Amino acid sequence: MHRFYSEQYQLNGGRQNRYMTGSDAAGLVMGYYDTKKLPIYTYLHGNGAPNYIIADSFFQGAFGGSFLDHQFLVAAAAPQFVGALNDGSANDFHSIVDANGMPTSTPLYTPLSTVKDAQLTAKCNQAGLPAGLACGDYAVNTTQPFYQPYSPGTADIKRLPPLHTPNIGDRLSAKRVDWAWYSGGWSNANGDVGASGWTNGNGTTCTDPNHVSTAVFPNCPDVDFQYHHQALNYFANYAPGTQARKDRLKDEAEFIQAAKTGRLKQVSFIKPIGEENEHPGYTSESEGSQHLVDLVKAIVEGPDGKDTLIVITYDEFGGQWDHVPPPPFNRHGAEAKAADQWGPGTRIPALLIAKRFNKSGVAHEDFDTTSILKMLEKRFDLDPLVTRPVRSLSAALKAGEGWH
Repeated sequence: MHRFYSEQYQLNGGRQNRYMTGSDAAGLVMGYYDTKKLPIYTYLHGNGAPNYIIADSFFQGAFGGSFLDHQFLVAAAAPQFVGALNDGSANDFHSIVDANGMPTSTPLYTPLSTVKDAQLTAKCNQAGLPAGLACGDYAVNTTQPFYQPYSPGTADIKRLPPLHTPNIGDRLSAKRVDWAWYSGGWSNANGDVGASGWTNGNGTTCTDPNHVSTAVFPNCPDVDFQYHHQALNYFANYAPGTQARKDRLKDEAEFIQAAKTGRLKQVSFIKPIGEENEHPGYTSESEGSQHLVDLVKAIVEGPDGKDTLIVITYDEFGGQWDHVPPPPFNRHGAEAKAADQWGPGTRIPALLIAKRFNKSGVAHEDFDTTSILKMLEKRFDLDPLVTRPVRSLSAALKAGEGWH
C-alpha cells in the first residue's frame, strides 16, 4: 500500500517496521527482484555501454503514491484542492486517521477508531489527529485532473481544480530554456489526431484495440494510460487550447524521434505508458526495463548523446519494505532539515547515465525527488521552487568524473 498516511505509519518514525501491518498486500511487501536479471543491468554491463552512477540514498520526494510524487517532481509541493467541501457529506474528500495516523484497515491492522482513506489530507481540527501530520485541503492521494485527459466518467466535483502555483515548466520557460514533457500514449489520450504516437486512424471513432471502452473520440486513451501521472496537465498554464500545452506536452514517440535525429530539447521529462512503466499488476519488470534500455540507447547512440545527462528514477516505492530510513531519521544538522510534513518517503532507485562519465560509481549522499529540481535550478539559474533544503542531484556527478 502506497498511500500518503499509510506510508508514514509504515515508516514508524524511521523504525521501518510496519510495512507488513500497514499494507493491503501483507507478506508481499517482503518480496524482492534479482536486479541482475533486468535488461537495464545487462545493458549497462555490456561492451560499449556508458558509465553510470547509482544514487543509493535517494528517496521519493513525498509520502504516498504516484500522484503526489509526480507533483513533487514538477512543483515540489502538495496541490491545494480549492473549494474542498468540509461538511461530512459523500463529497467531503478529507481523510480521517486514527491515533496511529492510519486511515484504513489492512489484513493485519484494525483501526483504533473510525477512519477514511480519501483524496485529501485530514481536516486540521480532526479530534485526535497525531502531531506532525499534514492536514488541510491538500490532494495527496490519487486525484484526477480537471482537464482532459482524465479517467472517463470521473465527476467534476472529484477532479482537482486547475492549479495556478509555480512549476518547473514555468521556471524553465521564463529563462527561455527549451523543454517538454513526453508521455507514452499522450496523443491518443489527448485527442491529438494524426500527431506522433496517434494510433486511432483517420475516422471519427477510437480504433486502437487497446483503447478504453468508454472513451469518447477524439480522446482515445490506452487502457493502461495513467492520467494522474501527467503532472503538468493539472496546471492552468497548460490548459487545453493554450500554446504552452501544444509546445510542451507531447507524446513519447516524438521524444524518440528527437533523440535519434539530434533534436533533443535542453530538458526532457519522459513518462512511459502503463504497459512499459514496470508497475506491478498490469505490466512486468522485464518489459518496462527493456523499454528503459530502448530509451537510453536512443539517447546515447543519437547525435546528442555525448552531451546528455540521463536521470532515471521512480515515482514511489510501490509499497515494499526498505531498511534505510529517510531524512530526518538518523540524520543531524542540515541533513535532518531536508524533510518536512510531506516527506521524503521510502528509498527508491536512481541512476545517472552519461557518455561523459569516465567511470561508474556510487553516490552515497542523501537525495530525493526534489533534488532533480534543485539541479535544474542550479544549471539554468532558475528561481527556486524547492523550499526544503535538499542537496542538488548535481552533487552526485563527481562519482562518475568527467562531467563539468
